[in-house]
Amino acid sequence: MGVAKPAERRLTVPAVQHGVPAGTAVLVVGFDDQAASLAALRTAADLACRLRADLHVVHGVDLRDYPIDPDSDVEIWEAHARKALEDLHLKAAEALAAHPGAWTYHAWSGNPVRLLVSVADEQQALMIVVGTHRHRSLARMTRGSVSHRVARSAHRPVLLVADPGGR
Repeated sequence: MGVAKPAERRLTVPAVQHGVPAGTAVLVVGFDDQAASLAALRTAADLACRLRADLHVVHGVDLRDYPIDPDSDVEIWEAHARKALEDLHLKAAEALAAHPGAWTYHAWSGNPVRLLVSVADEQQALMIVVGTHRHRSLARMTRGSVSHRVARSAHRPVLLVADPGGR
């Protein structure tokens, strides 16, 4: 039995606001389960406060969000992916609990570079913020760096935030 391709669908959780009017500017930040992306999220939230900007948190769903066993039933795959995405959304919400501004969470399957650039273009973002790793694992060497590909292909400024533990 082959590996099932994740369904093409987009999840957008509407803006969370804490009594602060929506900003006129937008920042887009890439988010996954890595320390560098958590650092990027915190940096983007700080910048959003200073700029009075809304924040759009983007996660590209990929095979890492699914169970390891490719022969699992589709229902098991979908349940595992749903749980992984809920956990990731919860991590973003916890990291942004004290953030006074509005933020929106986007998660859907597809190329993460295209997703980040697409949301940034749709929202006419001031900037894209992504985490970057100082070390290169074998997986990163074969897949390539999302942060560096975003920096090369975006139509707007990109802020790379280093993994605080990679020093």
